Amino acid sequence: MLEGKTIQSMTGRNSQHSFFSNEMVIKYGGLIFAIVFVGLLYSLIIRPQAEKVERNNRVLLAQDAGKGEFVPARSISIIIKNPEQQICFTLLVWAVIMVSGKTITIHRIRKNMGEVFIEVEDGERIIPEEALSHAKHLDSRLQDDPDLKEQILPKIFLTSLRRFHSTHSIQEVSQSVREISDSEAERMDSDLSLPRLIIGFLPMVGFIGTVRGIAQALTNAEKAIRGDIQGVTENLGLAFNSTFVALILSIVLMVYVHYLQTRQENLIFEVQEYCRDKLVALMKIPFKEEGEISMTQNSSN
Repeated sequence: MLEGKTIQSMTGRNSQHSFFSNEMVIKYGGLIFAIVFVGLLYSLIIRPQAEKVERNNRVLLAQDAGKGEFVPARSISIIIKNPEQQICFTLLVWAVIMVSGKTITIHRIRKNMGEVFIEVEDGERIIPEEALSHAKHLDSRLQDDPDLKEQILPKIFLTSLRRFHSTHSIQEVSQSVREISDSEAERMDSDLSLPRLIIGFLPMVGFIGTVRGIAQALTNAEKAIRGDIQGVTENLGLAFNSTFVALILSIVLMVYVHYLQTRQENLIFEVQEYCRDKLVALMKIPFKEEGEISMTQNSSN
């Protein structure tokens, strides 16, 4: 009962401040940063550079005077200058910020494995009667460190100590470790749903640019018949460049997300192993109590 009330109170506090949690700040703050950063990059660097290259191409084309020797200059600014590519880069930066935030969280959890959550002497064991005092000591320590309190390891230690006190069962503690770590693994996986959605959305944005480029190229078909092919080539460039950039960015983001997912899966195994060594292995049921439990189980059978 005590454990259930504690979990409910923790959930209540988290729900009250969920909008201002680090996760929400990274998600929505990252979106605002991505829009502003990529927008400034395009307005100050990419589009002015692309316009400069296009002006030079027009001058060289006029100087060519129909000789057929003109080859337009290409640059990265020409390839990524259009709104579709800007949207793709904005989505990429936003997704990278979110995934990087998860990577930092993994690093912090691994760093927490160097913390001492239960202070016991060498050779000392935790019995059910002492588990609650260890839990209170850990809880008071976590009150002074809110960031640490939200990490998975303190949650596992706190919940497991309380369960050990209430159930007097090491098996129940092991089950608690698995349940919390599995729940955390599911939460970590669900947090990647938005980056995965962006991976699928990027090619769609590129395809929109392809359709727009082909449509605009067709509107210039009559000029191309008269010999002015500049409009057709520019719009066909938009069509191919949009898909090309979107696919490249999608592949880059896919690799990064897969890397993070692998690290998360490895982290869960490491957390479970750490809890078995630093928590479950320290627990002991007194011999007399073990005999009583055994007799109770035999009588029930």
